[in-house]
Amino acid sequence: MSKRLFSILVLTIIPLLVMACSASESKTDQSVKAKGRPAVAVETMAVTPIEIAQSIPVVGTLAPKYEAEVKSEYSGIITDVYVTEWVRVAKGTHLAKLDVREAAAGLDAAKAQLAQAQVAENKAAREYERALGLKNSGLITQQLFDDAVTAREAATAAKDSAKAQLNVAETRLAKTLITAPIDGVIAFRGVNVGDYIENMGSPKPMFKIVDNRLLDLTVTVPSSRMAEIRVGQEIEFTTNAYSDKTYHGKIKYINPAVDPSNRGMKVIAEVVNEPEELRGGLFVKGKIVTGTRADVRVVPRSALKIWDVVNKQGEVFVAADQKARRRVVNTGVVEGDLVEITAGIEAGELVVTRGAFNVNEGDQLKIVSPKES
Repeated sequence: MSKRLFSILVLTIIPLLVMACSASESKTDQSVKAKGRPAVAVETMAVTPIEIAQSIPVVGTLAPKYEAEVKSEYSGIITDVYVTEWVRVAKGTHLAKLDVREAAAGLDAAKAQLAQAQVAENKAAREYERALGLKNSGLITQQLFDDAVTAREAATAAKDSAKAQLNVAETRLAKTLITAPIDGVIAFRGVNVGDYIENMGSPKPMFKIVDNRLLDLTVTVPSSRMAEIRVGQEIEFTTNAYSDKTYHGKIKYINPAVDPSNRGMKVIAEVVNEPEELRGGLFVKGKIVTGTRADVRVVPRSALKIWDVVNKQGEVFVAADQKARRRVVNTGVVEGDLVEITAGIEAGELVVTRGAFNVNEGDQLKIVSPKES
């Protein structure tokens, strides 16, 4: 075969082979496109309107509604201590006692002064009666009678003063016995026998008593939502100390002023704490229930493939005729794992709740139950 003939054959056969391969590849691509992607297994949920509670999320701190720091009104040396820390006491329970010698001596002196004043008053009274008789008989002048009246009045005033001093001395002696001003538990004991304590001006308390049966929960509500708050509304909350439990309280006080530093309004709720599981100082997270709404369309958080929380907009996939259809939706309030949908889907539509991140617009869907997936 000549070189010329070989060249002619090569130039003729190669284009034919290329055309044949191209045709084959075109048929394969068409076959794949005809078949499409395999159906994507997803879980779905029918959008069903429900009733949800409207609420305001809050955080705050618990504090005992009633607590007291016990101090002495007088300085002195502790002679007896009757309680220890962590014990429960009732109002009026004896806690400690001060040295009573000085107070007892003062009481004795006050009693003696009262006795002297009583004797002086009796004498002045007799002088007055005698002067009155002489005056009626015309035997003394008006001046002498007036002096008798004045002496009697002065003696009565001295007796009243002595009585007051006796009351002071009795009170002073009584206050050497330190008692509990409220019911509660001794949370702190700061004295021992032999300690010298200062009077009420001392910053250190002798005892601290806490009553945890009723707690105050203080939270801050944004001023933008202050119109929704009412006395008597319920507040639900949890704390890390008991993460598996939900506690409740009721709003009792609403601060009439807004804090200019954070534009928030303080709200105080009372929490009945029986049994006394909760403690003052615990940090809590919760919500104030402001009302309920019916016919609210909700979807699980997992159904939102994209969610712009700030602008309240997201995307979901809806299963229509076994195919995936992308929907842009508007979101509302969040209640646990459920997100309100205010626009974009209608009640009864099937929303992809699991597997949405593997889905594209128009994909064929295979709807499975949770067990199958």
